[in-house]
Amino acid sequence: MTVSAPLSARATARPLKDEEVARIRNDFPILETRVNGHPLNYLDSGATSQNPVSVMEAEQEFYEQRNAAVHRGAHTLAFAATEAFEAARATVAAFIGARTDEIVWTSNATEAVNLVAYSLSNASLGLGGEAAKRFRLGAGDEIVVTEMEHHANLIPWQQLALRTGATLRFIPVQDDGTLDLAAAGTVVGTRTRLLAFTHASNVVGTINPVAELVALARAVGALVLLDACQSVPHLPVDVAALDVDFAVFSGHKMLGPTGIGVLYAKAELLADLPPFLTGGSMITTVDMHTAEFLAPPQRFEAGTQRISQAIALAAAVDYLTETGMARIEAREAQLGHRLLAGLSDIPGVRVLGPGLGAERIGLASFDLAGVHAHDVGQYLDEAGIAVRVGHHCAQPLHRRLGVTASTRASTYLYTTTDEVDQFLATLREVAPFFGVRS
Repeated sequence: MTVSAPLSARATARPLKDEEVARIRNDFPILETRVNGHPLNYLDSGATSQNPVSVMEAEQEFYEQRNAAVHRGAHTLAFAATEAFEAARATVAAFIGARTDEIVWTSNATEAVNLVAYSLSNASLGLGGEAAKRFRLGAGDEIVVTEMEHHANLIPWQQLALRTGATLRFIPVQDDGTLDLAAAGTVVGTRTRLLAFTHASNVVGTINPVAELVALARAVGALVLLDACQSVPHLPVDVAALDVDFAVFSGHKMLGPTGIGVLYAKAELLADLPPFLTGGSMITTVDMHTAEFLAPPQRFEAGTQRISQAIALAAAVDYLTETGMARIEAREAQLGHRLLAGLSDIPGVRVLGPGLGAERIGLASFDLAGVHAHDVGQYLDEAGIAVRVGHHCAQPLHRRLGVTASTRASTYLYTTTDEVDQFLATLREVAPFFGVRS
């Protein structure tokens, strides 16, 4: 199969070569696994990526040599743990173009979105004093999302609207899986207080026009939250250049461990937001009736932190940085194009979202006529091919596109062209196996 055209105009750097990918794969022990008698073909990195040895070693090294509570003890080991923990924050901040004090550790991106939603809710209850008044929501105010959001960037805003009396509105999706930007100009209006949207869709792969959407929000004085779960692992992202107020992403999608997520927020916003979780490690003075809170980011990090996970995430960031995010993006653009071109040649396959030539990340969700997505996934799994099936935590988007479930194949820096070709060849067998004729 010969496919050479790039998928995205963004990907102008020199792509990783096949021989470089072969060396990269040596850093990922799990890729040597056999599944059902076949070599593992892992095409589910959009859900959870695999971990290089350096990431696993970073977490193990912490437990072997520095394990102690951070920001608490006055002994040498505690100082060493705190130093490594805060160095990890600085590494992650630099990776996305942020200041160190603009990074808040969370358990995952879902918690990060909820942190913002509940902080706005607390402000709406009057917490945070005068400084937090600008965050208050009530009847007549509007929160805007899009029809393509992952549930993690939809349900928290539904709940915030219910708690505050605000109205939730959404920017619709067009038939090709892209946002209706003409409609966006009418949905985002003078009552909009917050615009929350995904940078790249986890279902259709669309890369949304951040600058255009941010401009709509800025014109009406609204805050902007960016779901960067599918962009930070795959594209060079500079949050300062994008001018978003908040951004969230998860470690487990970018070579890091589970249990660690990141909230980016502009320092001046964090300074005025009331906290969400409260308890130890985020306070200065406490009596039996009142408490005073630390400055950000510690104000938003109550309790014992995800210390080893943060350190391991920093190791993942180092790995991605050394490999080169622009080169990773360019490689995935090639793989994504190969994936889409191959899917378009298979009878009965309908790819969800924009087709060849559109700007999108290296994943594809599709429907195979006459075969349920779960049956497609099971057949592929028998051949050692791991894909995602279901609604991918995006039921409204699937409903808009006329399907209840889809099969998703997603690539990453360790994916080979042979793996994409094997997936496509095996997929061709599925419909005949189930007796479906095109």
